[in-house]
Amino acid sequence: MTWFVAKIVYQIITGTGSHTPQFDEQLRLISAGSKQEAWKRACELGKQEQYSFRNQKQELVEWRFINVPELNSLNSLDDGMELYSRIEEPGDPNAYISWLQVRAAQLNGADVHAN
Repeated sequence: MTWFVAKIVYQIITGTGSHTPQFDEQLRLISAGSKQEAWKRACELGKQEQYSFRNQKQELVEWRFINVPELNSLNSLDDGMELYSRIEEPGDPNAYISWLQVRAAQLNGADVHAN
């Protein structure tokens, strides 16, 4: 068996969908005998994990499975190896960096609201 990293993509639709389009890209570890088997397994997971609920405004919120556009085999697991890379082009670089700093501080257990 080989380990694969699969990107499973969902579209998030709220109400009638008349909002800024949202997509959830999830990276999942898949154990399979072949790349084709791993892709099929990732698609099965994507379909099984679609769900919907009602938000506070009683609007239907749906996580709708789109597809598995990326699948990479992991021949070995090594400390520090790259699993995923994505280049961002934010409209406001300073806001993006601030957001990253807050997220990192939260992971580190820091109180981001302390003065």
